[in-house]
Amino acid sequence: MTTQTTTPKTPDTPTPGSPTGLIGIPAPLGRALATGGGALTVLSTFLAWTWTDAFPGDLTVYGYPGGLQVLALIAGALTTLLGLASYGLKGLRWLVPAGADAALKFAALGAFATTWYTVIAISAQLGGVVNLEPGGYLAAAVTLIALLGALALPFERPAPDPFDPDDTGWDKARHRAAQNWATVKAALAGTTPRPRKPLPTWAEILIIVAVLALALTVFTYGIGTEYDELFVGFLITAGLGFTALHRTGLITHISELTARHQSTTVFGAFLAAALFPFTQTDDQYATIGVYILIFATVALGLNIVVGLAGLLDLGYVAFLGVGAYAASLVSGSPSSPFDVHFPFWAAVLVGAAASLVFGVLIGAPTLRLRGDYLAIVTLGFGEIFRITANNLDGTSGPDVTNGSNGIAGIPDLKILGFDFGTPHDIAGFTIGRFANYFFLMLLITAVVVLVFRRSGDSRIGRAWVAIREDETAALAMGINGFRVKLIAFAVGASLAGLAGTVQAHVTYTVTPEQYLFAGTTPPNSAFLLAAVVLGGMGTIGGPLLGAALLFLIPNKLQFLGDYQLFAFGVALVLLMRFRPEGLIPNRRRQLEFHEEADAPAALGKTGA
Repeated sequence: MTTQTTTPKTPDTPTPGSPTGLIGIPAPLGRALATGGGALTVLSTFLAWTWTDAFPGDLTVYGYPGGLQVLALIAGALTTLLGLASYGLKGLRWLVPAGADAALKFAALGAFATTWYTVIAISAQLGGVVNLEPGGYLAAAVTLIALLGALALPFERPAPDPFDPDDTGWDKARHRAAQNWATVKAALAGTTPRPRKPLPTWAEILIIVAVLALALTVFTYGIGTEYDELFVGFLITAGLGFTALHRTGLITHISELTARHQSTTVFGAFLAAALFPFTQTDDQYATIGVYILIFATVALGLNIVVGLAGLLDLGYVAFLGVGAYAASLVSGSPSSPFDVHFPFWAAVLVGAAASLVFGVLIGAPTLRLRGDYLAIVTLGFGEIFRITANNLDGTSGPDVTNGSNGIAGIPDLKILGFDFGTPHDIAGFTIGRFANYFFLMLLITAVVVLVFRRSGDSRIGRAWVAIREDETAALAMGINGFRVKLIAFAVGASLAGLAGTVQAHVTYTVTPEQYLFAGTTPPNSAFLLAAVVLGGMGTIGGPLLGAALLFLIPNKLQFLGDYQLFAFGVALVLLMRFRPEGLIPNRRRQLEFHEEADAPAALGKTGA
């Protein structure tokens, strides 16, 4: 007996592979609607959206966009620009090396989502749509029209999979849902960008400088959002806007440029970061900046252990605590049982060395384990450290750490007469206490990046990658697996201890409760591991970006209250579902998760 399979046929079903849109609007009309809708979105932001300034941002002013209107203006301008580029205008072809249609859909979606989020927020907060002015109605209407027009743009539909006539109704519904989802993905998918035209070296460097300046502007705007609605709108606009630019192929071309001028890019990135405190009028956001750098530096150290060597460490935050405690005990704190006050360079060496020793002591007996067993042991080490620090209070054990009260009153650093605890005037700008520590932490982050790059390109770095990919094969090739993994563990631990020495002076107090496995605020082991996986394992920029997002987003989502971690967790699950290789993926890992992707011409030593 044979089972026949048939392909469902309906009069309204487009021919497989034929270029049609998701919505039955002629493509020329849809393109015009998307472009015109984007232009009208820009125009609508110069009108009042509500009659009262009770809604944050004061959207009552004509001729001057404010608050969320600025984000809608940016999304509308991007939609208009991509719409014009989709007509093949000669001066805009450079903007869409991979085609404009998919990018136009995401840009229109960004304008629609930002505008409708604003309109809904106004209505919910002020008590109904009657609080909208004509500008708000116009913005909602034209962004909807632009989105419908963009969804009408043609794309190659995937061929439908046949189904078994004997399937149940539930199986057929699942089959249709899967086919519809494949169609939606095809509609939003980009194409391979055309080859980049060669440019002079100075022009390529100027492009990199412009990109870094734009990144600094976006980061400064995001970290400085003054109210919750504006930050949520920023996330919507930035996320969909970046996706639209990625679909144009510009991000791919920029990645090629940064890979070609890697040293220049790294130097420029640190220079742009150093300019961040000069963009602030007070020390408020420099505080967040210095904590992001501490978190990012520790995450980059963990990336050596997890990303390069492939060792799952769930207690890594303990090494940060060891460095912080070691530095606080020798920094002249009145809570320290040791009456010593080392200079900063000596305290740094003590913190890094203490973490290094603990890394070797913990790694030597445990690194012969693999996988889940190693993860359980490292998780136990993290909890043992915290409990031990709690018990060394003079009652349950020797008086070393002052128990749950911790080491308090840690003095500010003084290096070569420069007091990090007092404001300083530099070129007419007042640099506060946290900005001082921001510059110091930026220097330490640069050292950690240098260590990561050099170690990843070295013979030991290639051995780490070999162990990560297949430990059995690496051992068969003559690599001393235990020695290689112990070096990774020790290097990662010492880098975490290095960051811990600065953290102790920034926070004034070191307590055991700062070094949990999981908690609502980073750094903790769960957030550190999430930063590495979210950003992209085995890369430099990945953990730095992941740490910045994982610190900034929870800090800005405090208005969600008890639902903060729930919303944060849902966002992480969705990101891991649709981009499991991370935001800045290692090329080899990207191919593992997306086998249909084109193979690279060459893989670097770490797969980048």
